[in-house]
Amino acid sequence: MTARSEGEGGRVRRTRLDNGLTVVTEAMPELRSVAVGFWAGTGSRDEPDALAGASHFLEHLLFKGTATRSAQQIAEDVEAVGGEMNAFTTKEYTAYYVRLLDESLDLALDILSDVVWAPAFRPDEVDCERQVILEEIRMHEDTPDDLVHSLFSEALFPGEAVGREVLGQRDAIVAMTRDEIARFHADHYRVGNLVVAAAGNVDHDRMVDGIAARCTGGPGDRPPRPEAEIRPAGAVRVLHRPTEQAHLVLGMPSLSRSDPDRWALSVLNHVIGGGMSSRLFQEVREKRGLAYSVYSYRSALEDTGTFAVYAGTAPERAPEVLSIIGAELDRLGAERCLAPGELERAKGHFKGQMALGLESSSARMERIGRSEVTTGEIQSVDEMVASIDAVTPDDIARVIDRVLGTGPRVLAAVGPVDADDLAARLSIGSSLRG
Repeated sequence: MTARSEGEGGRVRRTRLDNGLTVVTEAMPELRSVAVGFWAGTGSRDEPDALAGASHFLEHLLFKGTATRSAQQIAEDVEAVGGEMNAFTTKEYTAYYVRLLDESLDLALDILSDVVWAPAFRPDEVDCERQVILEEIRMHEDTPDDLVHSLFSEALFPGEAVGREVLGQRDAIVAMTRDEIARFHADHYRVGNLVVAAAGNVDHDRMVDGIAARCTGGPGDRPPRPEAEIRPAGAVRVLHRPTEQAHLVLGMPSLSRSDPDRWALSVLNHVIGGGMSSRLFQEVREKRGLAYSVYSYRSALEDTGTFAVYAGTAPERAPEVLSIIGAELDRLGAERCLAPGELERAKGHFKGQMALGLESSSARMERIGRSEVTTGEIQSVDEMVASIDAVTPDDIARVIDRVLGTGPRVLAAVGPVDADDLAARLSIGSSLRG
């Protein structure tokens, strides 16, 4: 085994076991808690069409029990020591984690090792959880301010796994068999595709020894991942629903997670719609009162990304809101610069929010686990701050050209609105109705 210390005074350490499994820890000796997560480098974009939703299905099933533990026993054991456990699935990775007192670390390792490497996949529990997931899909479809983001992703990546909703497709969830799910687990939960991360009052060497003693995963890495292709079939996608608000997402292709301009884009995002002082919040909400919620966001993947603006407004005001959003993006594209003071305010906001978001063992564990499973590189907080500080006006101009100035704009809307009316306001072409 070889271990390598990262920055931050040796607080972050990484060891790669001989079998390919990576263990990474961040020591926070001032705490009495520890957060432990098992990260699989597989998400919804890694699923074939027939298994659309398998990663999320696994997220549910692994905590349903093992050969020696029932779901109830797992929950009781964690809660008996004041701990909490959960899991989540994304397009490119799935995480399972437990947070508890440092004195209960061995319990966390026992349970997570058991559920990740030795799930039971009992047929009755598979069928029970299938119904739970179908209810979750129904809940998602009844939540228009969530659904519109899925609609946007599907419109930008039509027919591709990377554009599918992480929860999965209803028909695939219904048809998926216990053995198919088990095979997907065996193919993807290989030790070379897993990272074990821990943060809090934890000793790195003890973590490594504990994981090595419990590891029973199969050898190998994740199967190859298909590249994403951006080829929107239409500029406007509307799903008609009798909602009180029209929910709108206007966006475009963006940068991958490792792109050198990602820091400049993050700063630009804060200027456009990243906080209460942002341009869109001030213009749409504060000055005109057209929306309660309006914000921008970026989503970065291995080989591509998206940048988008969301707003929820009265249906009759949707064209006006879209005109304001489109005009602001066009203005930035034409001027290629920020107003005096905007760049420094955005940097300060970004740095402050990042630092405040890393004040718990769970947040620190998530940072190092996500970084290791996606890029294999963990930047220190000081390095991230330096990257933000280094963003210049020229960087902002370049990223405006790269993101706002090229590629198709796609609009997704959920509510009682007309696709052609919205398209006309934005002058972005043809429409699709749903």
